[in-house]
Amino acid sequence: MHSNSVASEKMEKPIKRQTELVPAFLCNDKNASVALIVLALLLFLPGFFTVPPLDRDEPRFAQASKQMLESGDYVDIRFQEEPRHKKPVGIYWLQSGFAKLTGLDAGSPIWVYRLPSLIGAILAILATFWCARAFTGPPEALIVACFVGATIILGVEARLAKTDAFLLATVVFAQGALVRIWQRDKVKRPVGLALIFWAAFAAGILIKGPVGPMVLALTIGALCIFTRKVGWVARLMPVSGLLLSVVLVMPWFVAITIATDGAFFEEAVFKDLLGKVGQGQESHGAPPLTHLAAMIGTFWPLSAFAILAAPIAFRRRREPAFLFLLAWALPSWVVFELVATKLPHYTMPIMPAIALLVVLAFSGSFKSWRFGRAIAAVLMLLVPLGLLVVSIGAPLYFDDPVSFIAVSLCLIGAVFAFISAKRLYLALEPLKAFVPAIIAVLFCYGGIWGGAFPALSTIWISPRLAAAIDENSACVNPAIKSAGFHEPSFVFLTRTDTSFDNPGRIAEWLSMPGCRIAVVDAKQLHDFTAFFDEKGMKPAEIALVQGLNINGGKELALHVFQMDHGK
Repeated sequence: MHSNSVASEKMEKPIKRQTELVPAFLCNDKNASVALIVLALLLFLPGFFTVPPLDRDEPRFAQASKQMLESGDYVDIRFQEEPRHKKPVGIYWLQSGFAKLTGLDAGSPIWVYRLPSLIGAILAILATFWCARAFTGPPEALIVACFVGATIILGVEARLAKTDAFLLATVVFAQGALVRIWQRDKVKRPVGLALIFWAAFAAGILIKGPVGPMVLALTIGALCIFTRKVGWVARLMPVSGLLLSVVLVMPWFVAITIATDGAFFEEAVFKDLLGKVGQGQESHGAPPLTHLAAMIGTFWPLSAFAILAAPIAFRRRREPAFLFLLAWALPSWVVFELVATKLPHYTMPIMPAIALLVVLAFSGSFKSWRFGRAIAAVLMLLVPLGLLVVSIGAPLYFDDPVSFIAVSLCLIGAVFAFISAKRLYLALEPLKAFVPAIIAVLFCYGGIWGGAFPALSTIWISPRLAAAIDENSACVNPAIKSAGFHEPSFVFLTRTDTSFDNPGRIAEWLSMPGCRIAVVDAKQLHDFTAFFDEKGMKPAEIALVQGLNINGGKELALHVFQMDHGK
């Protein structure tokens, strides 16, 4: 293996490449960063304000943050009365903080709670650019960051009020500092870089517990094994750094331990974390190599280029740049594959490493691999064609109007994807397919997120149900109970005390005086009305909301009742 002196010498020099893909005015760090922010907004804003809360995880996070604002308790995390001891407090503080900053407070719409994810995704793109600058010049680093921003999985997570977009930012900032520390041979310790590393390390713990630190620790361990050198780790200032991390994270951990009498750690570590390792939780178990198969779709369009880059990266694995990136990606990927519970976003922390491997692999000579080019071309075209079919077929299937704008944008995206696929198959320089691929992404995401998804009213049951109650209730802000429909998004869009029960008890509750609403699915209507038939009473049906619950695929017909206690 190469020594760190060789690593420093080779990795600090920008890779010379005449790509003509990046305009001259973007070939400096400042302008490239501004361009990346603009691109990120174009990629992530379609649908950001218009797609309703997406069950089930997103409204659980948002509702817990909303309850922090309602209760003033910023230590304990709860969804309604249920303790939510699965993730640390970081994302909830960010979400509730943005709700405060906007002035909308607990009444904030879902997009306010999504702002930390949007900002986290933008920071992840900028961090990728900064990390890539340790390996190469601004043009290639810009391409790497664009690849990360364009992936399907980051586009999804940027629009959801969850942890993963912001977690990615912490990991990439830490890795950007780590590679620079690893490169150096100087005796003087890089204090500023070490501070960035350990601050990002601590932030990752507060956002999602051990996931971020695990990726960083595995990278350090792999580098030590690959190079057979451990002395460079001292430049990380591990003792001081770990102490700083403890100072940053310990206050909340102490507070939550006191507040829950230790229940947080029992739930978070022994039930949630170890439960995911040993068995698939919430029907998300899958065999090894599932993540590898999923990344073909979730990392698109990057995955199409990665297919061609993989053999090159393997051949050049002993070069310092590839050594670091493989140490970043491979050990964590193996761990993710071995963990029983598998979700598509789990592998996001290794995505920037793959993007860097792709661009660096294509920076030198490229030998044509015809079969690989064919696979890459098919993949490049397959996803946009699938999105085009979704933009047309989904509304027809759900009996919703087809959005002409959505179809048109997806069609244009498919055309640019065809251009990119053709260049992938025919060109000796695969990065020539980069520009049309990014254009394809912009049009496809605009069509799907901005047009098709918001228009699928059939699947957005909670917003229509909440609107029907608001429009037809004879009183303001009624108490609500539901039988047969219990999605977290319904709680978020109505009241924190919205509850779920069996139809008989809900009928008895509705018969009592007060401003009350009962929601009953058609399948449970008989048990609900039996109570009133026995009592000789009849509630007023004020609305009927029908649709398809995408969680389980069940058709629902939700009857909304209110008693007229004035008669």
